[in-house]
Amino acid sequence: MARTQPSAAHIALVGAIKEHGETATPTQIERWQQQGWLPKAAEWTEPGSSTIRPKWLNRAVCLAHTARAGRSIGWLGWVFWAIDDTPDSARRLRAVLITTLERPLARAGIEQLPTGDSNQAFQARQDAAARMMENRRSPRRDLDGILRDGAAAAGIELPRSPETAVPNIFHRALMDPGARLLLGGAADVGIEDLLEAWEQAWPDHAEKIEYIREAHRQAELAGTNLMAQSPMAEGMAGMVRTIETADDRALCAAVRSCTNASGVLGVLMQRGVHEPEIIAQLMSDAMWDQWARVGGIAPDGAVGAAAVAISTFQYLAMPDWAADLDRYVRVMYALAGARPAPLDTPDAESSH
Repeated sequence: MARTQPSAAHIALVGAIKEHGETATPTQIERWQQQGWLPKAAEWTEPGSSTIRPKWLNRAVCLAHTARAGRSIGWLGWVFWAIDDTPDSARRLRAVLITTLERPLARAGIEQLPTGDSNQAFQARQDAAARMMENRRSPRRDLDGILRDGAAAAGIELPRSPETAVPNIFHRALMDPGARLLLGGAADVGIEDLLEAWEQAWPDHAEKIEYIREAHRQAELAGTNLMAQSPMAEGMAGMVRTIETADDRALCAAVRSCTNASGVLGVLMQRGVHEPEIIAQLMSDAMWDQWARVGGIAPDGAVGAAAVAISTFQYLAMPDWAADLDRYVRVMYALAGARPAPLDTPDAESSH
C-alpha cells in the first residue's frame, strides 16, 4: 500500500530542523508523534501563523540530534513525557518505568515470582535470584578509585568517602544478597546475610559492621525490625507498587527531577576529565555516595534507564532523599555555571 504524501506541516518541520543543522524525515516525525513526543501538527504553530512554536521546534531538533537508525533514544523520551505532564504521558511513563524495573526478571526468563512465605515460594525466589546472577560480571574496581587515580595525575587529591560508604557496591559478595533482596524483600534476606556480605566487600571495617549488627540486635530485642523499615523492605514488588500508585503529577515531577539531575551530572563528569576540581567538589557532597556513584550516572541504553527508574522510585518513596537530590542539582548547576533548568512545569521546556 502506497504511503500518503507528507503534509505541508511535516515538510515545514523537516526544513526547520535542517536549518538547525540536523536531519529528519517525515516518517521519523510521524513516529515521534506516535510515541507522544510531538503533538498533532495543528498544535505546532500559533493560530494564523506558519511559524513553528519554539517548544516543538526545539524538541524536534533534540530528537533529530539523538535519533540513530535502529536505536532507541533511551530515557531522553521519558524527559519529554515528564515535561508534558498529561494523563497520557504519565501512563506511558508508568508503563516504561515498570518494564524497566522488571527487566532483570525478563532477561532471566522469569515470568512471575511466587509470593508468600511458604518454603516452596521462598526456594523459588532464591532459585530465580541465582538465575539472575548467572554470567553477571562485577567491576573489580570502585568508581571513586578510578577517579582518584585520574585526578592524582593532575596533582589533585579527591575527597575520601565516609567510613559509612561501601567502596564498591557492585562487589560480587553484595550482588548475590542484593538479587535476593530485590526479588523477595527483607523477608528473604536477613541482616546476618547482608552483614556477612559486607564483611567480604568491606574487610577493613569490622568494627563498623559489628556496630550495625549490635544496633539491629538491640532493635530486635525492643520489638523493632529495622530491615522492615527500609524502602527496599518489599523488594521489587514494593518498587513497582510505588510507581503504580503514584499520582500522575507526582510521577512526572519525579522523572523530571531525576532525569534533570542525571543530565547535569553527565555534563559535569565529562568536564571533570579536564577539570578534576569539579569531580572533587561533586565528591565532597553527601549525595555523591547517596546517589551519584550508585545510580546517578545514567548512560545511554538499558543501564542508564535502570538507573533513572531506580532514582525515580527513591524520589517518590523517600521525601528527604528527594529534597537532598533537588539541593544537589542546584549545587551541580552552580558548578556548571548555569541556571537550573525550570522543569517543574509542563511549559518549562520552551524556556531552555
